[in-house]
Amino acid sequence: MSGTDFWTRMESRGPDSVVVAGSTVRAGSRVRLRPRGSADIFDLALGGRVAVVRSVEQDEAGELHLAVTLEDDPGSDLGDARLPGHRFFYGLADVEPLGPASTDAAPVRVLVAGIGNVFLGDDGFGVAVVRRLAERPCPPEVDVVEFGIRGMDLVYALQRDYAAVVFVDAAPRGEPAGTLTLLDAAQGWAGRSTVEPHGMDPVRVLRLAAELGRVPERRLVLCCEPATLPTEVLGEDVLVGLSAPVEAAVEQAVRLVEQTLSELIAAGSDRARRSAPVDDPPDGDPGDPR
Repeated sequence: MSGTDFWTRMESRGPDSVVVAGSTVRAGSRVRLRPRGSADIFDLALGGRVAVVRSVEQDEAGELHLAVTLEDDPGSDLGDARLPGHRFFYGLADVEPLGPASTDAAPVRVLVAGIGNVFLGDDGFGVAVVRRLAERPCPPEVDVVEFGIRGMDLVYALQRDYAAVVFVDAAPRGEPAGTLTLLDAAQGWAGRSTVEPHGMDPVRVLRLAAELGRVPERRLVLCCEPATLPTEVLGEDVLVGLSAPVEAAVEQAVRLVEQTLSELIAAGSDRARRSAPVDDPPDGDPGDPR
C-alpha cells in the first residue's frame, strides 16, 4: 500500500469528540498511551507516554482512531503536517484520558498570519505588517508568522491548538486606498474575487484547513485597500514596495492588531477559566504518578 493510500485509509475526519472511559476526548485533550493486544515496536516504545490528541479520525471500516502527537516531542508541529514518526494513531481502548497539564487554564494561543506577495506591490501589505510586529514586544501566547505565498504551510499551522487567528492581507473592497477593515471570517467574507496571484486568501485557507481537521474558533481578517490591484502589475517583472497610502497604513495596522490581540487573549482566558472542566480524581492511590 502506498504512503498516500495509507493516509487516505487512516485519516477521514471523524466526530469532533468521543467518550473514552467516561471522559470526553477531543482535539487538545491529553491522554496516556496504553496499547492493548498485540504491540508493535512503536507501541512498546511509546507505551505510558503522554500525548496530545490532534483529531478524531475514522477509517474506511468505520472504526474511530485518535491521531496524536507526543506532549514532549519538540517536533510535534511536524506531526501536524502528517509526517511519520511524529504523528501516531491509537484506538479508543488504547488510551487513558488525562486532565489538563496544570490546574491553571491553558493559555489562549493566537496566530497572526501575514500573507501576500511582496513582489506585487501593495499585495505585500500583510507581510510588511507582520515584519513590523515581529520587531515589537509580543505576548508569549501569540505567534507572529510571515507566510507570504506559502498557503499550505498556513493550512497546516491552523491545525495546531490556536484559539484564534488574525489574517493580515491586502484586499480590494472598493474603499479609498489605505483603508483598514477588520472582518470576522467566521461570519463569512467576500474577499478577493478577481486574480489571486498568490493562490490563497483567508476564506480558501480556512476551507481547506477545516477539511483537513480544524480551524481556530475565532477567525479575523485585517485587510487593507490597495492602491494598485495585482492585475495592474502582472506585466511587471517585479514591483517591490508599497504605495504611499498603503505604506502609511502599516503602522496603524500594527496598533490595531496589538489591540485586537489584547482583546482576544483577555476574552479567551476568561472563557477558558469559566468553562474549564473539573476532573474527577483518578482511582487508586492519589500519589500514583500516573
